[in-house]
Amino acid sequence: MNRRKFLAAACAAGAASCTRPEPDRYAKNIRVTGAEVFHLPVQEERYGWTIVRVQTDVGLSGIGEATGSGSGDPAIAKVPEYIEWMTGRSVYDIEALRARTYPEHGEHGRAMASAFSSIEQALYDIQGQAQGAPISALFGGRLRDQIRNYANINRGSKTRTPEGFRPTLESAIEAGFDSTKLAPFDRRPRNASPAELERHFQRGLESIRMARELIGPTGDVLIEGHSNFELDRALGILDALQEQNIFWFEEPIRSLEAMAEIRDAAPFPIAGGEGLFSGAEALNYIQTGAVDILMPDIKWCAGCLELKKISAMCEAAGVQIAPHGPVSPVGNMAAAQVCSTIPNFSILEYSHGDAPWRFEMTDPPEPLQKGGMLDVLDTPGLGYKLNMKTINARKA
Repeated sequence: MNRRKFLAAACAAGAASCTRPEPDRYAKNIRVTGAEVFHLPVQEERYGWTIVRVQTDVGLSGIGEATGSGSGDPAIAKVPEYIEWMTGRSVYDIEALRARTYPEHGEHGRAMASAFSSIEQALYDIQGQAQGAPISALFGGRLRDQIRNYANINRGSKTRTPEGFRPTLESAIEAGFDSTKLAPFDRRPRNASPAELERHFQRGLESIRMARELIGPTGDVLIEGHSNFELDRALGILDALQEQNIFWFEEPIRSLEAMAEIRDAAPFPIAGGEGLFSGAEALNYIQTGAVDILMPDIKWCAGCLELKKISAMCEAAGVQIAPHGPVSPVGNMAAAQVCSTIPNFSILEYSHGDAPWRFEMTDPPEPLQKGGMLDVLDTPGLGYKLNMKTINARKA
């Protein structure tokens, strides 16, 4: 009698304690058989969430997020290409998939990175299910059971003005968030006169003062610069930002050397790095001293494993980690699972006001608590299944 028949016979004989799942489900040779891609338009179809569901030969499936932009997001085309290469391969062949896809980054950029990352997230979801453990257990185990999120109110706000930000911020506060991020200096006028530019930046400061007033003295206000500043202007605004006791000033300028100069002068943390790809680019931020807080995006930096690697580099350099990622519950939980294992974690991004059906997208619903605290799901894998009723109703 072979081992499988012996186990089946033992269970059938009535051994009450024999609760071991079917051996095939736990086998090391679980194979990828295909994938589905769902694009869900949000914010009146200005952009969307792209979700990937990878299937296997043992009936397990896993989900990940490749969100980039609109329905024309090139990552949507790259996912089937990479899945075709993975078909028939083990769900544990993540480094092999990395070696296959990474050389394409120079040509395909974020399309390559986010397509790879979505598949990688899904593979870790499957691995966790197969092992009966959450993804966090695959990355060293948890240091925390909840992840603090700040409410990014940019995409939910129609204009970059105090009046435009106010309704979304009020909604975020009502939802229980005690920290918020806004990009008040966006939509800088082109070919503007010095007087017009001054009015633009003063209006940005008015938005920051409005946010501070609404969220109160104990809440946190995070400022996104989106590289709208020249060095002198960035240095000149530091005192005004300090008056509002901001949490950080993010990516005020594109040059890392100039960022380092701003960091040396700033009385608060400088953050950045949302668009970086791989540990090599993260190393540039560390070596130039550009940031106090690095912000790798799990889908653009190339996945869960790369996020963990980058975090270890930053820990050695005394730099904190606060992943970028205005995404759906799927991408947010993937980042949260890894962040729960990171010693130098600071805070995670949450895109507030994107879609009123957000909490109907997954089963169970996203477990967001007061203060923007997200419970890290303890069920096997990522912890979510897709609510296909919502997915089918919302997909493009």
